[in-house]
Amino acid sequence: MVDSQKKELTPQEKRAQRFNTFLNPTVPFVSPEAEKAYKVRAERMMKVYNVEKPDRVPVLLTGGALPAYLAGMDYRTAMYDYEKTSEAWLKYNQEFDTDQLMGSFEVIPATVYELLDYKLYAWPGHGLPENANGYQYVEGEYMKADEYDALIRDPSDFFMRVYAPRIFGALEACGMMEPLVHITEMPLRYFMPYMSPQMQAVQMKLIEVGKELERWIKVIGGFQAKGMGLGYPAVPMGFCKAPFDTLGDTMRGTKGVMMDMYRHADKVQKAVDVLADVTIEATVANANAMKTLVVTFPLHKGADGWMNKKQFDTLYWPSLKKVINALINEGIVVSLFAEGAFSNRLEYVNEFPKGAVHWWFDQTDMAKAKQLLGGNCCIQGNVPSSMLVTGTPAEVKEECKKLIDICAPGGGYILSSGAAGVTEAKPENLHAMIEAAKEFGKY
Repeated sequence: MVDSQKKELTPQEKRAQRFNTFLNPTVPFVSPEAEKAYKVRAERMMKVYNVEKPDRVPVLLTGGALPAYLAGMDYRTAMYDYEKTSEAWLKYNQEFDTDQLMGSFEVIPATVYELLDYKLYAWPGHGLPENANGYQYVEGEYMKADEYDALIRDPSDFFMRVYAPRIFGALEACGMMEPLVHITEMPLRYFMPYMSPQMQAVQMKLIEVGKELERWIKVIGGFQAKGMGLGYPAVPMGFCKAPFDTLGDTMRGTKGVMMDMYRHADKVQKAVDVLADVTIEATVANANAMKTLVVTFPLHKGADGWMNKKQFDTLYWPSLKKVINALINEGIVVSLFAEGAFSNRLEYVNEFPKGAVHWWFDQTDMAKAKQLLGGNCCIQGNVPSSMLVTGTPAEVKEECKKLIDICAPGGGYILSSGAAGVTEAKPENLHAMIEAAKEFGKY
């Protein structure tokens, strides 16, 4: 039967396929016990995403660069020495026996970023002191206020010839290129820029980037396979952004997009709709290639206090909802990380099928989240990061018990910190979180 005659899978069937890949990985387990432990943990996560009752509340740790420090190395070393990073993260996962493998993909491969001369990040030894414990975003107007029409008219051309040369120093010469649509029957004019030493240098630099990325992927992928073989599920995960956050974080910058919301609201609205289509195409293609189960969105500028309800309803939520619905249609679990507080948004963001969306909360009222979303969405959070750093194990355990009592009834709750990375957390406090889930989280 030819492909065009094949039955199109429903979103539920696509989702079932993704879960099946997650439950039955093609990795060698070190023992039958490890394989059994993997299945138990994976089924626990599957049930909680589906807003069902697992055997107990899952607990996830997000330690930032903590595995590096516990292994006696700094963040700069972790970014450059892939082998040491893999060893440190593997040891961390074995010490803190949680329900999901904590991967090291959040540690950027600094050599790749150096080769690209990436302008959006500063990291230890590259814009930050060598002893800094993470990387930082360098905000700027990488897209100008008068360039909305160019973005809206042809986003691919804008990203290739305007935006990329600004954020990657190694690609600066690409601004010399003509739009691809200028190619006709006689294409020589289009390729004239490749005569220049600058464009030839771009090609050579990209070959270096490819070789370094291959080395990084081989090492980090090997770590992940080892961790899974020991019985720790690695949820196949992708990364995505709300279209407004793409525009406001990395293109116009906070100051620029705040002014645009008042001066050019119509163009902002058109731009985020265009970015939604670009986001859908790229995210779905990557998710299908990588057999991704979960796609995570860090929600930045939609938080309480950042914009008013009218702006959220017109400039932020519609384009984000468009992306979410497209991913749900592909059977992907959508994970929305509500950084800051989203307490004032909860009443009107519960628009999706049961189990389709997972919310990870930072500072949101968890009782309100459970009341308004908990019957339909998996929710996660929000043990205070400050408590994990400065509190005692007894205080952490009590806080976890309170969260479990509020959020666990009926299923669909994951115990974790509110922040994505708590680099300075006390190890004894992380152990207290795990103990609390096992002691108080049984159904």
